[in-house]
Formats: sequence, C-alpha cells, structure tokens
Amino acid sequence: MLDIRFVRKNPDAVREALAKRRSKVDMGEYEALDAERRALIAEVEELKARRNQVSKEVAEAKRKGEDASALIASMGGASERIKALDEETAAVDARVQDILMAIPNIPHESVPVGASEEDNREVRRVGTPGTFDFAPKDHVDVAVGLGILDTERAAKIAGARFSVLKGAGAALERALAAFMLDLHIREHGYVEVIPPVIVNTKTMTGTGQLPKFAEDLFKLANSDYWLIPTAEVPVTNLYADETLSAEQLPLNHCAFTPCFRSEAGSYGKDTRGLIRLHQFNKVELVRFVRPEESYDRLEELTGQAETVLKRLDLPYRVITLCTGDLGFSAAKTYDIEVWLPAQNTYREISSCSNFEDFQARRAGIRFKEKGGKGSQLVHTLNGSGLAVGRTMVAVLENYQQADGSVVVPEALRPYMGGLEVLRPA
Repeated sequence: MLDIRFVRKNPDAVREALAKRRSKVDMGEYEALDAERRALIAEVEELKARRNQVSKEVAEAKRKGEDASALIASMGGASERIKALDEETAAVDARVQDILMAIPNIPHESVPVGASEEDNREVRRVGTPGTFDFAPKDHVDVAVGLGILDTERAAKIAGARFSVLKGAGAALERALAAFMLDLHIREHGYVEVIPPVIVNTKTMTGTGQLPKFAEDLFKLANSDYWLIPTAEVPVTNLYADETLSAEQLPLNHCAFTPCFRSEAGSYGKDTRGLIRLHQFNKVELVRFVRPEESYDRLEELTGQAETVLKRLDLPYRVITLCTGDLGFSAAKTYDIEVWLPAQNTYREISSCSNFEDFQARRAGIRFKEKGGKGSQLVHTLNGSGLAVGRTMVAVLENYQQADGSVVVPEALRPYMGGLEVLRPA
C-alpha cells in the first residue's frame, strides 16, 4: 500500500503511474473523498473545541452563581451532531482505505513503459538452446513415455489441472527441490522455514493478494482461511506487526511449499501437462532489506535464482517486466524464462521482485537502528528459486533422447541415487 501522505501530496505522480500500469483506479473519487474527509474532520474539531469552551464557560458561570442556561442551550444538539459526523467520517475513511488498497505500487524509474508482455525488455540470454536430430516431444509425451506422469488418474481424483507423479517422476521432483534448497541454504545463506500453507485473510492482505485477487485464490468454505498461492505470503508475514533490529538485515528465508491457484484468468491456457496447475510445488526466496540496498539485493536475488538453471545447464533469458505487465505489489520485476524446445520458445520459471515498502506498510514490518529513536519500513523482495514443476518440464524437454529416455543433469544425480538416465518403463 502507498503512504496516504504521498498520495495526498503527489496526486499527479500517482495518476501518471496508474496510467502507465493501465490501472482503472479512480483518483478523482479519491481526491473528492479525501477533501470531504478533511471537511468533516474540520467541522468535528470545531464543534468539539466549541463544546469544550462552552463547558468551561458553564462551569465558570456556575462557580460564580450565574445563570448558565443560555450557554447550555447554545450547544443543544452538539453531541448528536458530533456523533453523526464521526459516523460519516468513518464511512468516508473506509472508502478511502478501499481505494488506497486498490492502488498498485509505483513502478521504479528503470521499469520500461509498456502496455503488455509484448513490451517487456530482454536483459540477457544465458546458454544456447540445444539442437536435436529428431523432433523433440513436449514434456507430457516424454513423461508418459517414461511412465512417470498420470494425468488421467489425477483428473479422476481431483479434476483438470492436477497431476500425479510416480516412480522416477516423484523422485525427480523431490531431487529438484532438495537441490534448490541445498544451493540456497548452503551457498546463498538463506534460512529455511516450513510455514503453514493455510493462512488467514489478514496475512493474504499483507502481501497484496487480497482484496484484489480473491478470484485467483482458493478459500476454505465457512472460514477465514485461504490456501497459499506462493510461500511469499506466509514467509513475508512471519514478521508482520514487528520491528526488526537493523543488525538483522538483510534477513533471508527460503521455503519449499505446495502452492494453490485457481487460474481464474487463464481459461484455455496451458491445459496440457505441468505448466499451469491448480497445485504445484515451488522453492521461494524472501528477503527483508534496508531501503537503500533493495535494488542491489534484487540483482543479487535474481542471480541466485539464475544459478539453479546454470547448474542444471538449462538455457534461459532474463527480462524486465514493463509497467503494463508488472504485478500489483511490485515496483520492479525480473522474469526468468527457461527454453522449452518442444514449444520453441522461452517460458517463465521465476519472477524476482522488489516491492520496496509496499508490502511492509500493509503488513506493518519495520526496522530500527541501534540506539535510534524512530523506526522505518523495510523493503521486501521475493523470487521463485525455482518453480519445481516447470523446472522438471525444462529438464524433460531439454535432456530428452531419441529413444524416449532422459539424461539426468549431473547436478541432480547425487539426489537421484547416482541415476544417470531415466528410461521408458
């Protein structure tokens, strides 16, 4: 959430940012309500001041034995009017808050201006896509041929956009997660946490999923509980309503969790295979940093996520999202896209974002310098390190062989009991 003082003092800057993002938030309504709120508060304060003054005058008159009836009469109905104004102010405050909660973050100055993903800017490419002397299959055909993926039974027990991995497929998923966690913990210095995957509304609101994206989430019926769409939600909110010490920063956590998304806005997209599921596993990286360091830390975070693909020897590219494709809470985002030979294109496998103090303001996460009098909001960052299912897709497609087998990347072999090749059952 943006600072209300910033919005009030810089309406044109906010309006410009909304236009760049193609946001439909009505700043005109906000400004009218804010003016109404100020007028109501001014009237209430004036009435209360007058009431206090008259109360003193009444007390003084009574002390002197004078008739105070005229003074008392002059304030007739003041209390009722103050109560009515307080109620009206509360209603306006609630609507102002709704609008503030709907305003997306201000894009960083380095973010390219654009309307859609077509305007995203490529930053770099790493690795060269391999060549095949046969027509490469997509990951579903590869996995079914290996006997490691069962979508039909998944549909029977759950429905569309679910999967069942078995045998070497389950082992490969587990190996990928363990490899990613070990890399980030041992080499990148993250502290692993295993958070709840069911959280309350306050937690979802703290990171910006609510109220805007309710339709993209799964809510537990007759409760205040939601299934997490990413570990970013519980891990960021570990420190909600807390003040950290400056010495703790940067504070780095990683978490491996299942993630749940309704995919409400993706009807008809990627219905085949493991690309876009209602339930999938992901290793998430979350950082709490000093404001002046946050963009350096974003570069660092993105590089850490890239290391996974480098170790697996998978070709990829990094792009900067434009203003029209930028996530609601983010000030800047790098997407990492891995090469998928069957699709002959790059597909997203990680998003690494700097939210500046947008999430911290909503969640109340602050830090304080040693010996300092005041506190300030931290900057929060997160990124996938990586989406495990999509990494499996990339491995199956890039390492497939003409006979239907798949070579196990060297980095994963210690996690697969030394297995070098997955062969058809």
